[in-house]
Amino acid sequence: MKITLKIWRQKNAKAKGRFVKYKLENVSPEMSFLEMLDFLNEQLIKSGDDPVVFDHDCREGICGACGMYINGRPHGPQKKTTTCELHLRAFDDGSTIVVEPWRSKAFPVIKDLMVDRTALDELIRSGGYISVNAGSAPEANSIPVDKHASDKAFEAAECIGCGACVAACKNSSAMLFVAAKVSQLALLPHGQPEAARRVQKMVNKMDDLGFGACSNTYSCQVDCPKEIDVEYIARMNREFFKAKVCKPKLK
Repeated sequence: MKITLKIWRQKNAKAKGRFVKYKLENVSPEMSFLEMLDFLNEQLIKSGDDPVVFDHDCREGICGACGMYINGRPHGPQKKTTTCELHLRAFDDGSTIVVEPWRSKAFPVIKDLMVDRTALDELIRSGGYISVNAGSAPEANSIPVDKHASDKAFEAAECIGCGACVAACKNSSAMLFVAAKVSQLALLPHGQPEAARRVQKMVNKMDDLGFGACSNTYSCQVDCPKEIDVEYIARMNREFFKAKVCKPKLK
């Protein structure tokens, strides 16, 4: 299989980047996209060139580190697939593949395809957790949880924080990410004591970090590798409005 790669190369956050073409031959259709980049880097290193820098970790679609734009789509052309799970059989022999980093003010480029997604960690640190000290872990069945609520909380918790929703949004909004993190706790009794403070802190932090506003195009849901539903954005908005009415004191 032969492919042509147009990859964004950028030395650092301040440098001016550009697309560079690479032609690869004898690549297997069964290679994952990251394995193909490894193959390319081996050739670049042998020829004395700098390898392409890209982020990765688990390579199992769990950690969310591997995000990149592939032919104009976050994580590539296949739905419910992270970049590390994408295989070259998804592309035609002889095709040209354009590879770019996430494009967002909140995700500055570190080098080549790697971006700084610390902003997502900042959002979690602002309130996406339960801090109530309730002593030792209670018996599992001591707090009844409605089956529908627990299922919805689990669906929201499937978010891996890859940033595809931000990259897909024309406004670079992080609403789907924040909504998933707010909803997974708001749906459970364990998250109720801090629910009002949590949603306000996370929404305020999202604005402070420079993420854009949601304009309901649903592109975030389409390109999310875990198919997190935009209904969680509506739920987060309800939580936010409810918190504003109650006006709890933020700390």
